[in-house]
Amino acid sequence: MPTKKTSTKKTAAKGRKSSKASARIPTGALPPYGDPIRAAVARGDAREMKNVATSARKWLSDVESALAELESAIKKSGA
Repeated sequence: MPTKKTSTKKTAAKGRKSSKASARIPTGALPPYGDPIRAAVARGDAREMKNVATSARKWLSDVESALAELESAIKKSGA
């Protein structure tokens, strides 16, 4: 009966690989906190500012919706 080979090198390499991935700077959309908004304004690119504003409005809408759900759950729990 064949036995399953186990190698600590592969397991260790995978562990290191995932830690490198988590150390990377995130790419893609960022929450529109003050710094990205101010940076877009400082660059002065109208298209970028419009995109950041649209992203910020969507993010704020999502947060407000989640907050409303949270407040509702708090009321239901009696806390």
